Amino acid sequence: MATAAQAPATPSTTDPVLRWLARRSAGAAGPQPLAPDPRTRANRANAKHSTGPRTEPGKQRSSLNALRHGLTARTTVLPGEDPEAYQRHIRQFFDEYAPATPTETQLVHEIAATAWRLNRIPLLESELFSQNPDHQTLIPMLATLGLHGARLSRRFEKALDQLRAIQDERRRRELRHLTEAAEILIRRRRQGLPWEPADVSSEQAGFVFSKEQIERHAQHLTHCNPAYYAPQLCYRAYAPPTPDAGPFPCG
Repeated sequence: MATAAQAPATPSTTDPVLRWLARRSAGAAGPQPLAPDPRTRANRANAKHSTGPRTEPGKQRSSLNALRHGLTARTTVLPGEDPEAYQRHIRQFFDEYAPATPTETQLVHEIAATAWRLNRIPLLESELFSQNPDHQTLIPMLATLGLHGARLSRRFEKALDQLRAIQDERRRRELRHLTEAAEILIRRRRQGLPWEPADVSSEQAGFVFSKEQIERHAQHLTHCNPAYYAPQLCYRAYAPPTPDAGPFPCG
């Protein structure tokens, strides 16, 4: 005859299965959130009392905090500055460097914008001195302006070096292709053949020269090196020398 069911024995704490079940049942309720530390509670309490600027002028000043000096702002021309003056400033740099490619144009824009920001620094320093007679308190702000000025100067010099290198390389290639076109003109005239600028392949290299440009350069080459570009050239033979060997006749 079956005996009565006995009550389950109390699990031993050394049983690994029972320990795993105990941890599982304890984790079912989910981790309890940690109470914030006193500093966090104080910051949250102070934030509840701060509503930010309420008046319209205050809101405008708050929105322009990043534009106080404008040396790191995304926009180059700040509110209160003259956009037409900036356009005249840009045109001066374009007249000086005469960019001929999109890359050169981009670099000229960067140089002009950086120079505009650099020119703002002396005005900011003068404004600081006029508003605060105690120069000792201005040292941190002046140091900040100095750091921005050094960074902008490096940026200006880097863009200028890049522009000069690109333009020098373009001018060398342009002169080489112009010389090739002028030499073609000289050979055609020497042979008594007609010649037009379309006969040269300089346009395929990205340069288009007018007939007057090529003719002037041909005259310049002939004037600077008449022995090489003379109408009649005399060439010497490059055969091994013999007792009666001499130059080939000119013709």
